[in-house]
Amino acid sequence: MASGKNLARHDLPQFYLLVALYFVQGIPVGLAFGTIPFLLKSMSKTMSFTSLGLFSMATYPYSLKILWSPIVDSCYNSRIGRRRSWIIPIQLLSGIMLYILGYNVSNGTVFPGVDNDSVGVPGESDLLSLTMLFGTLVFLCATQDIAVDGWALTILSRDSLSYASTAQTVGLNIGYFLSFTIFLSLNSADFTNKYLRSNDLPYGLITLGGYLKFAGIVYLIVTGYVAFCVTEHPGRSHYIKGKLYQRGSTLPSSTKEMNAPQYNDDEDEEEESTKSIRYIYGRFWEVLKLPAVQTLVGVHLVSKIAFQCNEAATNLKLLEKGFKREDLAVSVLIDVPFEIIFGYYVAKWSSDNNNNNNDKLDKEQDVTNSIHGTILRETQFKKMSFLKKLQIILFGNNTGVLTPWLYGFLGILFAAILGSFVVAMFPNTGIVTKPYFIMIIIQHLMGSFMNTVQFVGISAFHTRVADPLLGGTYMTLLNTVSNFGGTWPRIIIMYLINWFTIYQCSDGTIVRGTPEQCPLNTTTTTTTDTILIRDGYYITNLICVIMGIFIYIMVIRPNAQRLQQLPLSSWRCS
Repeated sequence: MASGKNLARHDLPQFYLLVALYFVQGIPVGLAFGTIPFLLKSMSKTMSFTSLGLFSMATYPYSLKILWSPIVDSCYNSRIGRRRSWIIPIQLLSGIMLYILGYNVSNGTVFPGVDNDSVGVPGESDLLSLTMLFGTLVFLCATQDIAVDGWALTILSRDSLSYASTAQTVGLNIGYFLSFTIFLSLNSADFTNKYLRSNDLPYGLITLGGYLKFAGIVYLIVTGYVAFCVTEHPGRSHYIKGKLYQRGSTLPSSTKEMNAPQYNDDEDEEEESTKSIRYIYGRFWEVLKLPAVQTLVGVHLVSKIAFQCNEAATNLKLLEKGFKREDLAVSVLIDVPFEIIFGYYVAKWSSDNNNNNNDKLDKEQDVTNSIHGTILRETQFKKMSFLKKLQIILFGNNTGVLTPWLYGFLGILFAAILGSFVVAMFPNTGIVTKPYFIMIIIQHLMGSFMNTVQFVGISAFHTRVADPLLGGTYMTLLNTVSNFGGTWPRIIIMYLINWFTIYQCSDGTIVRGTPEQCPLNTTTTTTTDTILIRDGYYITNLICVIMGIFIYIMVIRPNAQRLQQLPLSSWRCS
């Protein structure tokens, strides 16, 4: 049997299937979380951060999916399968909606001006319609995510469960960067003229409308594969000594124990009871009553406050200052191979830490709880090197599955600090030098890589503690709270940036937010004659970083140390 440190060969087809499902999910997510706000800001650099915060509400369904997760887990057609009953129709609807939306964007009836500069810039009504349309797409993605998360717990053997988070990371990142970084690069006339064309043209290689139609076709292809080429329980057969054994067949006990892949089959045993929505919601509330789950929920709700200003506003501030869209796209494009390649190794890191932690728990438990153990630890600490002492101070004395997540937190915190420095150092001439461009790349790499470390680390932990009896509901609860921790502060952060920003108008009037707030009583445009007195981005980012340091010391580190030491029984409600 596989050691659990490497992805088992018999799980490779299921792993690639999960990557494909998370990939299509990442396409609308990349559009809603990255591309659309970026396009809105590039079309109107004076657009307020409060308005962009309004559009961020389109991402809320991804953080509220736990509300309808029990319905997805309990309502299904047994002939089609528990997960396929939702994945097939949801992806079919998403594909059709993307294609129709792309057709309307190309015609200028939705998001006017994005594919045709002569149409103008979107107004408030256009922003509201965009929020509703992409909010619907994100809702469909969130529903698909519930089903896929639950499917991952059963189609991968227990040897490879920790790699469900790797499939999610690889798939989502490819879809996200295809819809954000790669799209913005190919959509930019300057980028394509500079790198891909021999003759300059006033438009890019692809338009938003064309990309949306392409994304719709990709959705339909993947949906067709799931509908006609995949069963509800793929990979449940295996070869033993040259003979094919199907799931449920009689095997010699010794052979079965040594060679047969083991799966989470609890949900099949409880299939009838879990068809009840009332049952699923009841078990859901029982899970929420668990002290371990309540602690983890509290950690998730505050753990991402430190990064929100950097993640939501740093790139937009660079764009506002005059950083070219194609250059920003290139700097982010470099992140893609790092995200994909290192996602695998972070999952292995988490898996190794988990295995080592489990091996040590029983041996150290008696020493840990004794007075002699305390004295022994203090003596050992004094003999350690400075770097080892620093590691214990920052991450705790016990390594485990959450250790990569702690490293990721401090890494993203450093990237947030670096974000303010990068924005402040933007050249007054507007000419981006090579050293400055390299600094931006380093800041992006630091933030994106450490974000991957955090994401894979916490996803591996969720997979480890989730009860497969509740299917996708348990995983969705933990993932939803984690997502919500990064969603609920964003609109507040955007408002604070606006509130702290002060401009002096040409007539001496002081206004908050944007130059557009100035009185329209001058002969020239208001944006030309205004003076920026205070940029609220720096103040807001500083507040977030200070809060992040305090939260890490007082909440995150001690609780992460304790949670990763708990036995699995602490996470079960039965």
